[in-house]
Amino acid sequence: MAEQKADTAAEFGSLVAAVTGGASGIGLATATELARRGAEVVVLDLKTDGLPEGMHGEVCDVTDRGSVEAALASVGERFGRLDILVNNAGIGAQGTVADNDDAEWHRVLDVNVVGIARVTSAALPLLRASSFAAIVNTCSIAATAGLPQRALYSASKGAVLGLTRAMAADHVREGIRVNCVNPGTVDTPWVGRLLDSARDPAAERAALAARQPTGRLVSAEQVATAIAYLASPLSGATTGTDLAVDGGMQGLRLRPAEPGDNR
Repeated sequence: MAEQKADTAAEFGSLVAAVTGGASGIGLATATELARRGAEVVVLDLKTDGLPEGMHGEVCDVTDRGSVEAALASVGERFGRLDILVNNAGIGAQGTVADNDDAEWHRVLDVNVVGIARVTSAALPLLRASSFAAIVNTCSIAATAGLPQRALYSASKGAVLGLTRAMAADHVREGIRVNCVNPGTVDTPWVGRLLDSARDPAAERAALAARQPTGRLVSAEQVATAIAYLASPLSGATTGTDLAVDGGMQGLRLRPAEPGDNR
């Protein structure tokens, strides 16, 4: 693979990025950050109205191969290239292995895992033509740590982690880098809905924040910054990596806090 070089004054200048699930949450924060750094950004989502000025939208259902192929074909027709793919579209699930029926298992895996495969497969011809090709998948702390009441979600994100590494091995000699981010508990609309349904939303928010050794939820913008790092041409030696953005949740083992301790 040829060594990649980039103009540091315009990190993503002239590059085209597509972000699935880019209309809200982590996806929108990522699209915004990539655009801020100079990329032409295409948001792929079920609804793309109301996007910030300068972003392009393509309606895309990651569970429908025809929809995915049409969206990527439109990207190719409009820009003639694709350099960065952020596979961010995903849905959540709660409960133990006994709490979701077969249909829900298929639905979540179809979006969170097979959706990545569909979009990536459709994007590969464009990515292979790029000198700066990078794929970043949104994974989760749930792939590497056992979380209660997240059996289905954890299974899907464990699959994303394994898929990321396999994709990296498959495509490294084609000049395509593949990495993923593993966020902790992110302050997104989905988490907000979980909190709203809790018996004591304030107490539940405090408990979720306390899971991170930093004592606070991860922001969507912090995850977006990590995705931009992995997608950047300046990170040309990084592939097959999972980057934790979790406030230290995966790697740190702190003693219980004592009065007067500083966080």
